[in-house]
Amino acid sequence: MNELRITLYQSDIVWEDKKSNLENLSEKLKQLSGITDLVVLPEMFSTGFSMKSKEMAESMDGYTIRSLRELARHNDVALCGSMIALDAGRYYNRGFFIHPDGCVEHYDKRHLFRMGDEPNHYSSGLERLIVNYKEWKICLLICYDLRFPVWARNVQNEYDLLIYVANWPASRSKVWNLLLPARAVENMAYVCGVNRVGTDGLGLKYSGDSTLIDARGQTVVSCTPGVEECLTAVVSMDSLEDFRKKFPVWMDGDRFEII
Repeated sequence: MNELRITLYQSDIVWEDKKSNLENLSEKLKQLSGITDLVVLPEMFSTGFSMKSKEMAESMDGYTIRSLRELARHNDVALCGSMIALDAGRYYNRGFFIHPDGCVEHYDKRHLFRMGDEPNHYSSGLERLIVNYKEWKICLLICYDLRFPVWARNVQNEYDLLIYVANWPASRSKVWNLLLPARAVENMAYVCGVNRVGTDGLGLKYSGDSTLIDARGQTVVSCTPGVEECLTAVVSMDSLEDFRKKFPVWMDGDRFEII
């Protein structure tokens, strides 16, 4: 499929209230059914960036994933974001990609935000995820991962779209707005960053600044800072492949081995 319709859902998040956040998502998806292929949610979309891992965690057949699978099937749309997961006795900030048929793929956040005490409540992931969806190769990463370019390195164009879901505070929005275009340019791929807005239960404020950027570093679409907003844009595989052929930087990229 040459074109992919992507929706950036820059939402506020009701603190540690899964039911309310899933209900809000359900209402939003009613408006998006039939006009988008993929809806991107913020990090920990159903709870906010909570360190209550034991209280908030669910298995992959729990309430949140069951609800998301049903929403994906009912609205014929893919959904991605992250949630608090329990797996084999460990807690993870787990990214999910749910296909319209309900199939679930996941990625566990590699770089845990030590300044927010995340490593003391969650386990780090070990592997990247690249999803195949509508003939697009999509890499899903989470928030603090954005600061580590080696982890996102696009060797031999192994992905076409890089997604970052985040709870990135407004006080550091300048860094968010600098690094997203950098990841797009250095990896010669579309980059989509979706961040929350509002104020969380710890008093941290979020400005959103959700955006979709092409491989040249140019903005395709950008949400209004500080406003809950849902924007849909179209990305083109033909355009991406044409740029990669005309300017094949990727052929000279270094390989890295991550231990």
